[in-house]
Amino acid sequence: MEFRKMRRLRTLPIVLVMVVAVAALSSASLFAGSTQTTFEDPAAHPWAGLLLSYTLMAAMTSPILAAVLASRQTDIEHAGTGWTLASIAGFTPGTLCRAKLAALSGILLAAVLIQTLLVVGAGMLAGIRVPLDAGPWIGYTLLLFLVDVALVALHIWLAATVENQLISVGVGMLGAFLAVFTLLAPGAAFWIAPWGAYALISHVAQTAGEVGYVTPPYPWIIGLLALVGITFTLATRRFNRLER
Repeated sequence: MEFRKMRRLRTLPIVLVMVVAVAALSSASLFAGSTQTTFEDPAAHPWAGLLLSYTLMAAMTSPILAAVLASRQTDIEHAGTGWTLASIAGFTPGTLCRAKLAALSGILLAAVLIQTLLVVGAGMLAGIRVPLDAGPWIGYTLLLFLVDVALVALHIWLAATVENQLISVGVGMLGAFLAVFTLLAPGAAFWIAPWGAYALISHVAQTAGEVGYVTPPYPWIIGLLALVGITFTLATRRFNRLER
């Protein structure tokens, strides 16, 4: 049922456009002459530099995409009698919200995987000869997906609670600003949740003009994801006791 709603809402084209845009923006610097001189120099870490660009673009766009997807998928219930019809069919509002999260998670998984493959493919096409260190790329892709799902969960709750979807989308745009801010100022990332997670999951950092791989603080990330999961579960259960 949720996937049928996505077809009506043209969710897949929206996600595809965003995926291609993020991949293109992340890879734009690859074709600059100054960047191409580093493609055969392992000490220049060209793959780490590309991952840093990808991390920045993802932090800038992912909060907006999460807000738009969750808002559109939930607003359709407000626009009609969706909550009531679902209840008649035996699906409580909380169950419906969890179904929306599950459906959108599948879309996000495919989107993040394709996005990463496009960026890596662009690096190879541009001519990077240094061997790819797959570990940080795989780790970042997995954590990016999980953080995106967490943001979608929060926006589903917000979109279900407040009928004016401009609020949800506005929060997403603010989140994009904060995500980029925390990425550029890592010390603040721990205090601006949940968007600070986009800085926490970064597998690269730039120090003294040099880019290198780093290990993200997994305990903080796991704790934040667990907190969002618990909060979403409790909030959607509370929806079942409210009249919508």
